[in-house]
Amino acid sequence: MKRKSIIVLFTMSILCSCSTDVDIYTGYYKDTTIVYGVIDVANDTNFIRIVRAFSGNNDDSFNANEIALIEDSSNYPGKLDARLFEYKKVSGESFSPTGREIVLDTITLHNKQEGLFYAPNQKVYYTTELFHVNNAREKYKYKLLISKPNDTISSEISLIGGTNFRISSPMLFFKAENAGIRKFLFTPDDNEAIYQVTMQFNYKELKQGQDTVYKNVRWSSGPHSTYELGHEGQNLYFTYREDDLFTQLSMSIGDDIHYVERFYDSFVVSIYAYSKELDDYIQISAATSGIEYCYTNIHGGLGILSSCHEIKENIEISGRAKTDLLSMPWGFKYIGYN
Repeated sequence: MKRKSIIVLFTMSILCSCSTDVDIYTGYYKDTTIVYGVIDVANDTNFIRIVRAFSGNNDDSFNANEIALIEDSSNYPGKLDARLFEYKKVSGESFSPTGREIVLDTITLHNKQEGLFYAPNQKVYYTTELFHVNNAREKYKYKLLISKPNDTISSEISLIGGTNFRISSPMLFFKAENAGIRKFLFTPDDNEAIYQVTMQFNYKELKQGQDTVYKNVRWSSGPHSTYELGHEGQNLYFTYREDDLFTQLSMSIGDDIHYVERFYDSFVVSIYAYSKELDDYIQISAATSGIEYCYTNIHGGLGILSSCHEIKENIEISGRAKTDLLSMPWGFKYIGYN
């Protein structure tokens, strides 16, 4: 497995998302299904956690912390029939089933660290099938259906990671002094998303008598919706200061400037995008002080089904940035070495 994505939901106190108002005080014996999954189209394996609630009302005389340590209290016995149905856009906002069904299998992970909930084994549902991504001509969405003996749980998701989602700016412009504000452009995903950009300057450090050390400075923007970012034609953009790189290096290197040579390696920009539903889930979870009511996009259950994707590229830095780096007292050189 090349890449894996798993986000496991364990605590009832963060079961908040975006569509349905639900009373989670279900009583000890009532079966309430909880679904949690974040699908990334770049992964060769995607996981979805499907468990049951064990929350009770205020009159129940049981200790939830003790019950959380019992594996059978969260897991359904055996394997539920859980599958994703694929739909393709036909016109306007209408989607039609393609006939493709992705059946989820179960696997037990054996390396969960001990904590509030049972360990080290965790049962999860997964698929190794690839998902279709959106492009200029074709749009897809997926519907999760979980069949239980007397109930059906469902959710619908449009995936982040379409082919239109890509970086547009070929270069970053930095300088040490008289810094202004610059734009970093990208074309957004086809689905509404929240974006966060991370910049990382990679370099090598060589001190006398020591092995080469690979280092970096890394900084990120906060999450922004489409409406909070700048618009330029078909592009969205983040802004950055031209002295950001030098500010970060100054804080990282400090006074470590004697008997050292540093060599520029690369500059990497990544843009992480995740669905608006997941952002609502996170924001409401952070703002909710109690757990009596919550929101969810799982019909017939609780939790969140969402999507995320990251694009990452090596980006050139301007000649002025390289010149200013050479002029700083940090020992940067632009000569190759092995």
